[in-house]
Amino acid sequence: MSTHGWRRAGRTLRGGDLNQGPGRVSVIIPTRNEASAIGRVLADLPADLVTEVIVVDSSSIDGTGEIATRMGARVVHEPRRGYGRACLKGLSVANAPDIVVFLDGDYSDRPSELPLLIAPIVEGRADITLGSRLHESRAAGALPCHQVFGNHLAARLIRLLYGVRISDLGPFRAARADVLRELGLAEVTYGWAVEMILKGTLAGFRVVEVPVSYYPRIGKSKISGTVKGTLGAGWFILSLIVRYYFRRRRVAAPGSA
Repeated sequence: MSTHGWRRAGRTLRGGDLNQGPGRVSVIIPTRNEASAIGRVLADLPADLVTEVIVVDSSSIDGTGEIATRMGARVVHEPRRGYGRACLKGLSVANAPDIVVFLDGDYSDRPSELPLLIAPIVEGRADITLGSRLHESRAAGALPCHQVFGNHLAARLIRLLYGVRISDLGPFRAARADVLRELGLAEVTYGWAVEMILKGTLAGFRVVEVPVSYYPRIGKSKISGTVKGTLGAGWFILSLIVRYYFRRRRVAAPGSA
């Protein structure tokens, strides 16, 4: 495999001004045994927009890290399990980005759609963008029925309690780097996906959904491939949504500390 020519000259923009273009775009890809897919993911990233690619590898034994390194990605090892922990690790080593994109390494999302995902941020219409998989462009069988139901339920609860109109909690997402720093994200497991939405909304940042295509993943899912895994993740996420809501009410209550 040849080394991918990521854009090296992206300059950091001052004062959060993205009107002159996307600035520096860092892509963070958590992986664990994604050797069959990671090459296609990296090859499809738009080299003219991406400044750096950080693959956060969690003890893969199939050569995922080696493939990513050969293709020009920066590989960071995180032996501890947890999707959120991998994303936080990538954030901690990112090189002065203006926009950070999060993307799974299984090729279920299409990296070539990154320009669509970051467009609302670059145009000043959003601070956080979420790629929604629940649209017409989703391939048949890409999302199991129990996962579709769980995402619908969580998204509806967020709309009801927080007033933000979303349909999905997909992993393909982007955010302004300064916003991510201000939010102080801390969830290290399933709650990572929803924590960004809840904290962002509560802090007054603009969360915008962008339709993206979605295809069956290459390889076996670590969580959503089984009903048991989806139920465990779903329960954790739903409880987090409710917990943040009542925490906000306590803080807003008269006479609260």
